[in-house]
Amino acid sequence: MRRWPLALVLGALFVTGASARDAAPTRNAHWIATWGSSQMIAEGDNALPTDRAGAITLRQVVRVSAGGERVRIRLSNAFGTRPLVIGGAHLGRSVSLGTPRIEGGARLTFSGQSEAVIPAGAEIYSDPVALRVAAGADLAVSLYLPDAASPQTGHPGSRATSFTLAGNAVADGTLASATPTTHWYALADVEVAGAPAAGAIAAIGDSITDGYGVKPERNTRWPDVLAQRLRARAATQAIGVVNAGIGGNRVLLDGLGPNLVARFDRDVIARSGVRWAIVLEGVNDLGVLTRDAPATPAQHAALVAQLKAGFTQLVARAHAHGITVIGGTVMPFGANTYYHPDAANEADRQAVNAFIRTSGVFDAVIDFDRSMRDPAHPDRLSPRYDSGDHLHPSEAGYRTMGEAVPLALFRQPTG
Repeated sequence: MRRWPLALVLGALFVTGASARDAAPTRNAHWIATWGSSQMIAEGDNALPTDRAGAITLRQVVRVSAGGERVRIRLSNAFGTRPLVIGGAHLGRSVSLGTPRIEGGARLTFSGQSEAVIPAGAEIYSDPVALRVAAGADLAVSLYLPDAASPQTGHPGSRATSFTLAGNAVADGTLASATPTTHWYALADVEVAGAPAAGAIAAIGDSITDGYGVKPERNTRWPDVLAQRLRARAATQAIGVVNAGIGGNRVLLDGLGPNLVARFDRDVIARSGVRWAIVLEGVNDLGVLTRDAPATPAQHAALVAQLKAGFTQLVARAHAHGITVIGGTVMPFGANTYYHPDAANEADRQAVNAFIRTSGVFDAVIDFDRSMRDPAHPDRLSPRYDSGDHLHPSEAGYRTMGEAVPLALFRQPTG
């Protein structure tokens, strides 16, 4: 049974005070996600502490990929069990990464109102605002939360610093004495109005896509590198990139966050303007199988078969919505001391990668395995790209991954 509904699209598609002449073009705008994160339950150390869970301003800084002249955000209470009240919201330009300082911007409204209520399990859009956003710009989204819903919805692996301050100070330029935190809450997407041919890429995966090991404000995850490359070319600079990674995520079973099959609709299909999905997941399924105890040959075979079936289902679901799906091969994790893989795990990985490369299920393939493995020990990451745990890439490794994505995969229609 699904634990979340499809995105609930609420909110008018016009700016408060706009004339009828202005409203029609806005209502017909082609929106694309220029930034986004995957939502999950924020619990334990990932939740806002009790003394900062209500009557606070929450300022979150994100780096967009594509630019635009009109902006809106999507807020999420997907895992809440009671309504989440938004008491005020503001969108501004971040002027100093790692600090809450902003300049300019605009207050956000929801169906013309300064406040909004997000039902349990639902998501809402803000009204669009006219705000020029450059490709690669850093935006600060400030929310006043009279009472943060529990359980909270968010994304723990922000790789960026957010800030909280008691009271409603969403438009304050400095947010002096704010408390830093390295998590995002309730913020699912930033969208821009683009040309009809514009589109977005959803990079969906586990901690390798989420950017495990990347320090706050570095913006060096492999989807960040891909976004930088796209911005550098006139033919692709209008393409948005969304990082839909969740650390520890698996294709088939819940773990840290809902499993990939369960979250695919919300994290890929329901996102505005998504035309391509890059799927890079499976290493946690393979590793968990034998993490605590050996598995039988039948269990190994069953896991490989189930992963193939899961990938096939995802592609069919995406194709039904006109989305191109690009498969990423599973990178080596030999010598990892958390999963301590053996020859049987490596055989499983090779079988899954053979399916990704040759089955024809995917529309295209990015061979991350080939780019990242050690030629002398192909069951291991290359020492040049290994963070040290023999599972996650270093910063140099993430850069190599981002550079391994062929930009020719993202041709935009000309008509």
